[in-house]
Amino acid sequence: MALDPQLLEILACPDTHHAPLTYDAQVQTLTCTECGRIFEVRDDVPVLLLDEARGPAEGS
Repeated sequence: MALDPQLLEILACPDTHHAPLTYDAQVQTLTCTECGRIFEVRDDVPVLLLDEARGPAEGS
């Protein structure tokens, strides 16, 4: 089961800029369009915790 498209439209980075996120269904991640943080999607649930996000240089 994939993330609901309506949910994807309203999700935003939890940091102060609240930028939109892009979804990569193949690797199950959401990436901030502004800061580049990568958030995991576990069991079809986005984990939007700044402490658990990876930086863009950290990769997979």
